[in-house]
Amino acid sequence: MAMKIRLARGGSKKRPFYRIVAADSRMPRDGRFIEKLGTYNPLLPKDSEERVKMDVERVQYWLGQGAQPTDRIARMLEAAGVLAKTERNNPQKAEPGQKAKDRAEEKATKAAEAAEAPAEEEAAAE
Repeated sequence: MAMKIRLARGGSKKRPFYRIVAADSRMPRDGRFIEKLGTYNPLLPKDSEERVKMDVERVQYWLGQGAQPTDRIARMLEAAGVLAKTERNNPQKAEPGQKAKDRAEEKATKAAEAAEAPAEEEAAAE
């Protein structure tokens, strides 16, 4: 069975509240889970003790059983000191899209043509 440690959303509209759960990866996000491992309340300030609460021993048990944490849970575990910090780098995220590259290239060619035109006029005037 493919196990995940992930967030299950609760709370009302515009007031999210999450449970940290160990669940089969094939189950729906808010569906059946095996064990509740903690809670996460994103509405609280980042420095609040109540923002993320988890049973670290049970989390370590599930990690030992082969459960994979989601990216958000992995970040929480890194902050708690359970997992080693991993280097994250997405160089493509800052790169502009294809249309923006095309527009920039077109703008550069127009600027080059505009710079050449006055130079030709000055040469013809002399």
